[in-house]
Amino acid sequence: MSEFGFISDKLEIKFLILYITARLTDPAPFEMLQDLSMCDGGVDYFGFSECLADLVRTGHLAVDESGLYAITDKGRRNGAACESSLPYTVRMQVEENLAACNEQLKRRALVGAKIRQRDEGGYVVELSLRDDLDELMDLRLLVTRQDMAVDLQRRFRGNAEEIYSKLLSLLYGENG
Repeated sequence: MSEFGFISDKLEIKFLILYITARLTDPAPFEMLQDLSMCDGGVDYFGFSECLADLVRTGHLAVDESGLYAITDKGRRNGAACESSLPYTVRMQVEENLAACNEQLKRRALVGAKIRQRDEGGYVVELSLRDDLDELMDLRLLVTRQDMAVDLQRRFRGNAEEIYSKLLSLLYGENG
């Protein structure tokens, strides 16, 4: 552990992780939880990853097949009982950082990009875009190689709104 910071032991790191996951709008990847937890100099990578694994092992957090972490009911109850023991400055720093992360998670939930290998050969890339109310676009593309499918998936995830806008402009005959 680093000697600078308000977080001083593994129990406090666990409280911090529970505090964070209780306030995320959706399950989050390891890297996002790590970034949010590193808001205090007393948290290092090894302490964080060990505490995260402990919380999963004890049933306070759950991890799904895609590697996203979410708080369980047990974690929510135990975290709520202990969150006041976290230093105020750490909680305020987390709250400030959570706003941007929750926006990223919301966008990730609204932008879909899946790859499916076909028995006949090739890959289908399924791209979708939603807003808060409805599905705006559902597009399936057939490509011949996996690397092409992965590239399309990555590009769509990064630029879904722009692609949607350009597609509408093209369909309406506007130069875009």
